Amino acid sequence: MKLETDRSFPPELQSLVVAAHARLTESRAVERMWACDHRLWKQDPTDIANRLGWLTIVEYMKDRAEDLLTFAASAKKRGIRDVVLLGMGGSSLGPEVLRATFGSSNGFPRLWVLDSTVPGWIQQVTQAIDPARSLFILASKSGGTIEVMSLFAHFWELVHKTPGHQGGEQFIAITDPGTGLEKLAAEHGFWRIFTNPPDIGGRYSVLSYFGLVPAALMGIDVARLITRATAMAQACRTQSPLEQNPGADLGATMASLAQAGRDKITLISSPQITTFGLWAEQLLAESTGKEGTGLIPVANEPIVSPTAYGTDRLFVYLRLRGDQNRQLDRQIAGLARHGHPVLTLTLQDRYDLAGEFFRWEIATAVAGHLLGIHPFDQPNVQESKDNTARVLDTIQATGRLPKQTTATAAQAAAQLKRQCRPGAYVAILAYTTPSFRMEQAIRSLRRALVSHHHVTTTAGYGPRYLHSTGQLHKGGPKSGLFLQLVDQMIPDLGIPGKPFTFRTLAQAQAAGDIQALKAHDQQGIVLPLGKNPIATIQTLTQFLAPRIAVRRPTMRRTKSGRARKK
Repeated sequence: MKLETDRSFPPELQSLVVAAHARLTESRAVERMWACDHRLWKQDPTDIANRLGWLTIVEYMKDRAEDLLTFAASAKKRGIRDVVLLGMGGSSLGPEVLRATFGSSNGFPRLWVLDSTVPGWIQQVTQAIDPARSLFILASKSGGTIEVMSLFAHFWELVHKTPGHQGGEQFIAITDPGTGLEKLAAEHGFWRIFTNPPDIGGRYSVLSYFGLVPAALMGIDVARLITRATAMAQACRTQSPLEQNPGADLGATMASLAQAGRDKITLISSPQITTFGLWAEQLLAESTGKEGTGLIPVANEPIVSPTAYGTDRLFVYLRLRGDQNRQLDRQIAGLARHGHPVLTLTLQDRYDLAGEFFRWEIATAVAGHLLGIHPFDQPNVQESKDNTARVLDTIQATGRLPKQTTATAAQAAAQLKRQCRPGAYVAILAYTTPSFRMEQAIRSLRRALVSHHHVTTTAGYGPRYLHSTGQLHKGGPKSGLFLQLVDQMIPDLGIPGKPFTFRTLAQAQAAGDIQALKAHDQQGIVLPLGKNPIATIQTLTQFLAPRIAVRRPTMRRTKSGRARKK
């Protein structure tokens, strides 16, 4: 495997990395990690000793690659046109990267990744597929995720209402052994049940069945992915010199600079691989955002003038050789000239993404060691889930949402202006249906915040972000400002067998998360988007940057097979 890494760091920052290398060498971190020594992170082995299966998963999957190819060929032979993946967080983000990067090979079905309870989003997918010629993947490690089970109820009923359907033969499950989902799949006569090794956490599962089953169904060369990941795994076993270990070096770089105040890991990627940041976002945020510390991943943020950035950034540029990189190369060079630390990782082709998945998993585990945190649990994720359940109970008892404070666009802008400060980040949390125009509106909002108020921005769609960055928001550094954008979600969509609708569920998830943020003394702003969500976001942007005219983009058809554009 040919690895190309270029580091453009001021000397004082490079010295921090060298010192981190020395700490890793002294603690024998690489050797102990591969030996599955839980004491590398915490003395208590809980949720560590049983979460290290990702270290050897590529060897496990190598023996199962042929079965995956045979299964994919069978799906193709059945005339399946669309595959709809119902999953959240670690079950959806890896497949989304593969879908957006590779697309489907000739003759193989399109992949749709659906990780939302927003009714408009669900309707987009429902209306785009032929239910009788679709295959549905229920992907859940726990086997009881409320979003996945609600989506299953919707599509199960849809399939059975469609003439020519094959019932349970149109469904497969990916889950841990012994879960409720495994039992449900058996009882409903699912075509296949893929039981994943249980010693792998969701965000570390992209190279397991959770990522490779969807990849195979799209016609991606799974064996080639495994080969690239295997080569990276071998390179990441190097103990000395540590700078030749691509995973440990990346982890040392991120952790040492974060401890020096540069905790905003800003990922910039070549056009073909832009979605990689969405996967890395969950990995870093959920693994390190706890105990008041952590790495704050920044994905798909617009690049602005180098002078607009503070001293809280590390830029990581994933450069795909042969891609349209000219503009990005110029921008990256400009950042380096202004003294910003830039780490460039060069990929030879798209299949190198498999190696990057593994590199970043190693790096995250190493960074956790250096930061002194447990990188395999998510202690604050359950809070929003519990709050959602309580809000749903309130809605069913009273017929309405609990009272909450909302803001107008002008009020939201004024509050953000007051609270924006050096080192802060604004998390934009959008409970709405994605579209090209929505993407552009959020992008303009992020640009205004970075350029005019000099803060970092992140953005995620709800409720997906609850399974991605939600842990960081509650358990990480107290530097976040949280802007929740909630549209009316009309028309609504019922959930078969449930006393509430998808709209109600999504609203309860939004309200529950705001309650969880407030319980951790975090600043949350709720902005209802009204009848014209795009216009509301554009108005907010103009309040934040009045001298900049907001470009109103024209409509553009989304790529075939895409459930959303992030």
